[in-house]
Amino acid sequence: MSTTLAVSVVGMLLIAGLGVLGRRKPAANLEEWTVGGRRFGAVTTWFLQAGEVYTTFTFLGLAGLAYASGVGVVYALPYLPLAYVGMYVVAPLVWRVGKERGYLTQGDFFADRYGSRALGTLTAVLGVVFLLPYLQLQITGLGLVVELATGNSGSGTASMIAASVLITGFVLWSGIGGVARAAYLKDALMVLVLIVLAIAIPAHYVGGIGEVTHRLADTHAAKLTVHDGPFDRTWFFTSMVTSLVSVMFMTMPHGWPAVLSAKDEKALRQNSIWIPFYSASQAIPMLIGFTGIVVAGAASGGPSGVLLHLTNGAMPDWLVGVVVTAAAACAVVPSAAIVLGMSSLVARNIVRTRTERSGLLVNHTTVVGAVGVALVLAIKRPDALTNLLLLTYSGLAQMAPGLLFALNGRRPLVGAWSVAAGILSGEAVVIWLTFGDNGHAVDTNHVSAGLIGLGVNLAVGLLVESARRLATGTRPTLEALPRPTEKTAA
Repeated sequence: MSTTLAVSVVGMLLIAGLGVLGRRKPAANLEEWTVGGRRFGAVTTWFLQAGEVYTTFTFLGLAGLAYASGVGVVYALPYLPLAYVGMYVVAPLVWRVGKERGYLTQGDFFADRYGSRALGTLTAVLGVVFLLPYLQLQITGLGLVVELATGNSGSGTASMIAASVLITGFVLWSGIGGVARAAYLKDALMVLVLIVLAIAIPAHYVGGIGEVTHRLADTHAAKLTVHDGPFDRTWFFTSMVTSLVSVMFMTMPHGWPAVLSAKDEKALRQNSIWIPFYSASQAIPMLIGFTGIVVAGAASGGPSGVLLHLTNGAMPDWLVGVVVTAAAACAVVPSAAIVLGMSSLVARNIVRTRTERSGLLVNHTTVVGAVGVALVLAIKRPDALTNLLLLTYSGLAQMAPGLLFALNGRRPLVGAWSVAAGILSGEAVVIWLTFGDNGHAVDTNHVSAGLIGLGVNLAVGLLVESARRLATGTRPTLEALPRPTEKTAA
C-alpha cells in the first residue's frame, strides 16, 4: 500500500469514527434522529450549514471548471453570499413555523402549509429523485480523488465502496449528530489544506500567485474573459441565478434538517452573516485551476483531476494523503447529510408509517438503499461533476415558487393545485432540456435549464391559479391539519 493511500484510509476511518461518536444515546424517534431534538447551538448549526460550501464539486469541480472555462468559473462565488442575504430572513421564518408545527422535512412544510398531503408527497418524491445525482456526484468524486492521487484505477472503486459502507454505518448509528461531529473535522481540515495549496502549488509551478496572472495574461488571455462558447456570459449569469434561487429559498431538502435542528433563530441569523465570508475561500480551488492552465499536462486525468495532478507533483506522498483525506471528507460528510435528508423524506412524506418504530425502520432501510443505488450509478455510469450538480440545482429550484408563496402570513398566496401544476411543468422542462433529443441535452443557447423551467413553472402556476379563482371566486384557504408530529400525519 502506498503512503498516500495509507494516509487516506486512516483519514477516512477517522472521519467515520467521529461520525459514530456523534451518538449520545439511541434515537427514540425520527425527530431525534433527523433534527437532534432541535437543540443545536450556533457552532454545531454553523458546521451543518457550512458543510454545503465545500463538497466534491467545490474541491475538484471548481478547479476543473476554472481550467476549462477560465474566469467563467467565478459564477460560483457570488451566488452563496447573495443567497445568504435572503437566508437571513427565510431560515428564521422556516425555523419558527417548523418548530411550532413540528416539521422535520421540506415535505412537511408543503403538506402542512398548503393543506395537501399529496403535495407533500409530490415534493418529497422529487426531492429524493433530484438529490440522487447529487449523492452520486459525491461518491463519484471520492473515487476519482483516490484514483488520481494514487495512480491506481482499482483504488477508486474500492474507495467508493468502502466510503459508502462508512457513510451508511455512521448515519444509521448517529443520525444528524454524527453528521455534525464529522463536519467539525471536515471543515477544519479543509481550511488547513486550502491554505497550504494556495501557497504551495503556485509557488512550485510558476513562482507564486502573482506569476499565475502574469502567465495567463501572456499566454492564455482568452481565459481571462467570459467569451463565446459553452461557458459564455449567458451560461455564467443563468447558472448563477439558478444556484442563487435554490439556496436562498431552501429548495435543497437535505438543508432542512440543519436549519430545523437549531435551538433558536439567533444561530441561523449569525450563520447567514458569516457563511458568505467563509464561502469566499472557494476562490482557492479556482486559483489551482488557473495555475493548471499554464502547466503543461495538468489535465492529463481530465479537468476534474487538475487539482490532484498538481498536488501530486508539488507535495510529498504523506501530504498528498492529507489532501486526499480533506477531499474525501468533502464527499463523505455531504453524502451523509444528503442521505439523511432523502431517508427522512421517504419515512415522513412518502411511506405512511403509523408508529415511531416503523418510521425509523423505513428511514434506515432508505439510507441503505439510497447509498447503494448511488454507488452503483457512480461505478457504472459516472458523469461530469459540474453537470450532475447543475442537474440537482435545476430540478430542485422548481420548489422555489411554492416555498416563497407559502412564507406569506397565515395562508399561502396560491393553492396546492397551482403549486403542483407549476412544479410538474417546470420539472418536465428541466428533464426534457437535460435528457431530450435522444438522450442528449437540448440546445438552449447556454441558458440554464433550471431557469427556463422556473419561468414555465411560474407561468403555469399563476395561470392555473387565475383559472381556479375565476371558477370558484375564492382565494386559497389553509385547512386545519393535525400537527405533522401526530400519528395521523405520519
